Amino acid sequence: MDGLRLAVSWLSVLPVSAQRVDDRTCRQAISFAPLVGALVGGFGAVALWALTALGAPALLAGLLTVAVLVLVTRGMHVDGLADTVDGLGCYGPPERALSVMRDGGAGPFAVVALILVLGVQAASLAELANAPVTVVLACAVGRAGFVLCCRTGVPAARPEGMGALVAGSQPTWLVAAWWLALFAVAALAFGWPVAVAVALAAVLLAALTWHVRRRFGGITGDVLGAACELATTVVLAGAAIA
Repeated sequence: MDGLRLAVSWLSVLPVSAQRVDDRTCRQAISFAPLVGALVGGFGAVALWALTALGAPALLAGLLTVAVLVLVTRGMHVDGLADTVDGLGCYGPPERALSVMRDGGAGPFAVVALILVLGVQAASLAELANAPVTVVLACAVGRAGFVLCCRTGVPAARPEGMGALVAGSQPTWLVAAWWLALFAVAALAFGWPVAVAVALAAVLLAALTWHVRRRFGGITGDVLGAACELATTVVLAGAAIA
């Protein structure tokens, strides 16, 4: 259970302490990430349901639900999105891009990306006010992005940091199992358009890992955060359109 406890403490604000933190436990934590995503999505679903029940305007409910999701994850994933986009947007060799990502400041690329991604999430949630459980699926798919990006054969961009601990740690069968399970849940519980959005999220993240390998040399913890937010957004947008 050390891996599950670490996943909860790592990926949420819940007061769960991990008794052991080592390479093996970190790899296990990534394997459990979609379960933690579903838990985080539960907080978002309750928030969206409660705000709608209280009569909040749909867009306001969507914006506040996004705020809840950010708070429950300490803003870690949106920070990763901002840093990754800034790194991809800068000129120069991989070392310069990684330095920009490590700096932590938000450049113009990061600002635009955050506005677009969080704006799409809020607008999509406004359309999903009568189906708040969709947030659970979207957040689970977002964290399944960790498993996909850490699949066998994907290296770390740096010799240190979170990426170095978990890169290449997830076997292909586990990646396929998680994504097929989420695709099946989407198809059976939410309909084929949402299932297509899950499949599209997988394709997008496969493309992202290909691009960051080419640009950075591999993945980092920031890339995992970016993958999570992008996959979550694709599923929410697909469900809202459907």
